Amino acid sequence: MNLSWIDWTIVLGVTAFFVFMAWYTKRFTRSVADFMAANRCAGRYVLAVAYGISSLGAITVIAEFQKYYKAGFTAVWWSFIFFAVSIIIAVTGWVVYRYRETRVFTLAQFFEIRYSKRFRIFAGMLGFGAGIVNFGIFPAVGSRFFIYFCGLPESMVLFGITVSTFVTIMIFLLGVSLFFTFVGGQIAVIVTDFLQGVFCNVVFIIILIFLFSQFNWDTILEGLNMAQVGQSRLNPFETSGISDFNLWFFLILAFGSFYGVISWQGQQGYFCSSKSPHEQKMAMILANWRFVALTLLLLLLSVSAFVIMNHPDFSHVAAKVNHTLAGIENPQIQAQVNVPLVLVHILPKGLIGAFCAVMVAAFISTHDTYLHTWGSIFVQDVIVPFRKKPLKPKQHMVLLRCSIIGVALFVFCWSYFFRQSQDIFMYFQITGAIFMGGVGSAIIGGLYWRRGTTLAAWCAMITGGLLGTTGVILIQMHISTPFTNKVLFYIASQTGAVLGFWAAIAAIVTYIVVSLLDNQEPFNLEKMLHRGRYMIKEDRPGETKPELEEARGLKALIGGKEFTTTDKMIRLSVLIWGIGWFSVFVIGLICNKLIEIPEQWWAAFWHSYVWISMVMGAIVTVWFFIGGLKDLRYMFKTLATAKRDSLDDGMVFEHQNRAQIEDEISNSK
Repeated sequence: MNLSWIDWTIVLGVTAFFVFMAWYTKRFTRSVADFMAANRCAGRYVLAVAYGISSLGAITVIAEFQKYYKAGFTAVWWSFIFFAVSIIIAVTGWVVYRYRETRVFTLAQFFEIRYSKRFRIFAGMLGFGAGIVNFGIFPAVGSRFFIYFCGLPESMVLFGITVSTFVTIMIFLLGVSLFFTFVGGQIAVIVTDFLQGVFCNVVFIIILIFLFSQFNWDTILEGLNMAQVGQSRLNPFETSGISDFNLWFFLILAFGSFYGVISWQGQQGYFCSSKSPHEQKMAMILANWRFVALTLLLLLLSVSAFVIMNHPDFSHVAAKVNHTLAGIENPQIQAQVNVPLVLVHILPKGLIGAFCAVMVAAFISTHDTYLHTWGSIFVQDVIVPFRKKPLKPKQHMVLLRCSIIGVALFVFCWSYFFRQSQDIFMYFQITGAIFMGGVGSAIIGGLYWRRGTTLAAWCAMITGGLLGTTGVILIQMHISTPFTNKVLFYIASQTGAVLGFWAAIAAIVTYIVVSLLDNQEPFNLEKMLHRGRYMIKEDRPGETKPELEEARGLKALIGGKEFTTTDKMIRLSVLIWGIGWFSVFVIGLICNKLIEIPEQWWAAFWHSYVWISMVMGAIVTVWFFIGGLKDLRYMFKTLATAKRDSLDDGMVFEHQNRAQIEDEISNSK
């Protein structure tokens, strides 16, 4: 057992607090809109923190540990190129702003409004199937982490019965996640994810301070310099994999960032829960600050683990870790638990429990979000579209909860019986390819182009999905048995990113060509986006004129009339931070072409990066905590007094008036 009673007290106490807060939100969940989108009253800081922690699952932490353990600081260097891309997406509100304007609960609901009901059902079933299979291994990976990190036995005796520890942990953590989602829907998900995010940020800062006090920078450099030749952890231009990091590689990934915004619906609830489209845009801008402390912590923990496993001063710790790893037969599991096992030996009592509590929070925040997402999508986009009459709100929420329970049972069974034969990221790529290949063109075309047609959406979705899936399957087949056919060999020799890029290009071309050939009447985007005379005042607080307020082109970087002075300062700070690091990246590339940058210069650069990120991480933690508390206060106050709309349930009505629909609801049994 690696955790003391102090550590267990921290873990159980923190978990109990989050359970209480989830139960507290039950009183506010009175309608489908509450359950699906927190009645659209979440503020920017709550969304930024909650969205960030919901994407930080235990499985993600483990994957990041693997990456930074192998690459060290060089992995951060190559990520600088994406700072500018992610910030441009955030400050312009690309896709996210217009999607929130539609007031839909799910992506497929948007597809029905923009295209047709059949396309909604098709996209809903396809997305749901790919989503739950993708989600299926999350409980297994997370549970194995806790077994090895906590030093738990393979089995335990409960009430005289021997049970599997792996199964027990999965049942417990899935049960807690299910409780969060079950009692309060998206309200509970947002509130608890925000509190978990704040807790994680505080623990991150404390652990970073501890690492700075325990590890001398010179010692870290000595350990990193023990890496093999061509595998530098400091100099990004002296790594064995540098040939893969060419211009085309990064252009493809940058393209994917723009093309795939909100395509994957794992966190769809966060894209429709803001109190206004502008608040949604500000949340995405702030999210860029959210990851400063997190990235630094995962980096330093992984680097510290590498130093301990390679520096002679820590050979006694490395021997203990290697002894434990030797008892694990599966090499993939060895790679997953390497860093966590080191952490058990370097963190003191109390911090071990705090880090374990962070991982519990990361596990729950991702699982409750995904349970809510896929359970909701099954009801909203697979069941509800077939109904001719709307459900009563209570009936609708019962159906949503039953669906969420079904998703929980499925992922438990999948995690228990499925034996993973490839790495985590390859599994994600396979399960996501069929949906991600063509959906981006249907989303972007539907939101930004009046001429886009239903037939074009069908053709693009099928084309991109088939090509993307075929490419991934060919790669896997080629790994097992290399192709002799020249065409198949060439295709299968490409990376998944390259094949995904061409699948997306094919989908885009298909969408444009078919739309032009189909030659339908231009779609009324203003009505779908609730602009002009279709404006909904609740989505435009403070506005009296039904004007189009979305800034376009270069004005999107400057900000429109809806940006206050504070908003402009926040946007400017994010731009300076992102473009600043991107400029450093460009300067580094140029300097490397002209001169050979000495190793000590890289060491000094990374030392500065660590301290800058440390200071900014501490500032952001305090800043977001204060802003988030104000948002929570507004959210609870609004939910307590808001009037619920029984028709705001995700159904799309075209030929019935409101009075007729309300009469049907009241008379339904």
